[in-house]
Amino acid sequence: MVWKWAPFFVLEWLGAAGIEPHEIMQVLEAEQRWPRPAVSASNGLRPLTIWGRTRTGRTLVVAVRHLDGRDWEIVGARALTSGELAEFEKWEAGRG
Repeated sequence: MVWKWAPFFVLEWLGAAGIEPHEIMQVLEAEQRWPRPAVSASNGLRPLTIWGRTRTGRTLVVAVRHLDGRDWEIVGARALTSGELAEFEKWEAGRG
C-alpha cells in the first residue's frame, strides 16, 4: 500500500492533538493492525479505520480513504477511547 497525507491542515490538526506523523506510520505498518470500516458522523463518508499500537505501545485509530489502486490517503487519527481499547485488547489477545 502507498500512504499519502491529506492536505496540510491534517498534519496541523494532528500536531495540535499531540499525535506525531511517525506514530501514524508505525500503526499503519505494524504487523498487528486491525482494519475496521467506519462511518463519519459529520459527513457520512465511509473511511477505513486502522487500530493499532505504536512502537512505544500507544494505541491509535488512524482513518484512511481509498484513492485508487494501492493508494490510500491518511485523513486523521486519534487515541482509542477506553471502550475501544478494551475491544482492541480483546482482539489482540485472540490473535496470540
